[in-house]
Amino acid sequence: MSALDQFLWVIYPYMMLTIFVVGHIYRYKTDQLAWTAKSSEFLEKKSLKWGSMLFHIGIFLVFLGHVAGLLVPKAVTEAFGISERLYHLGAVYGGTLAGLMTVAGISILLFRRVTNKRVRITSSTSDMLVAILLFAVIGMGLLATVGHNMLSSYDYRVTISPWVRGILTFTPDASLMTGVPIFFKLHVLLAFAIFGVWPFTRLVHVWSVPLAYFRRSYILYRSRNTHA
Repeated sequence: MSALDQFLWVIYPYMMLTIFVVGHIYRYKTDQLAWTAKSSEFLEKKSLKWGSMLFHIGIFLVFLGHVAGLLVPKAVTEAFGISERLYHLGAVYGGTLAGLMTVAGISILLFRRVTNKRVRITSSTSDMLVAILLFAVIGMGLLATVGHNMLSSYDYRVTISPWVRGILTFTPDASLMTGVPIFFKLHVLLAFAIFGVWPFTRLVHVWSVPLAYFRRSYILYRSRNTHA
């Protein structure tokens, strides 16, 4: 195992996760007024509606799939009677559907941001970077799911999953990642890159769930024209 492997699969992930945590704390303490999604709905609605809906539903399903696949050990699913073949079929077809929805959504949003003049002018460098990174990481994940899993039935739960759990428990084993197919490696590296830029982009709005909205009083607008 080379020094590059140690950097990519031990040092680099912890660098990105450290920036993720420290960056959020710094951003919250110094830039709360810009802690927003910077909605551009008033500039263009039609493509935003479809792109945002597909992306958010798809990414939520992808997140659930990743939690189940990466954090739940293989022995646990087998103990519940879920065979390797059944799990593989669910991961491939379910993951492909969720991935296609997410790719379609981010493609619409990225196309909108590039081709709509008003949206493009109001977009920052970080907005474009996040859109491109998301498109790349989701695309690589879809290629890994469709292109490799369907052809060779690669079981990432014996390599990538224990490596991820090792990262989270501070017992990383870089050797688990050395023989992983390239699409999976690129998917993982790009995903950690997103963690690294997350605190400095509009992605911070993920943590601002507007729960107060549901119990907020209605805003009343009254005309100043007494004859109206």
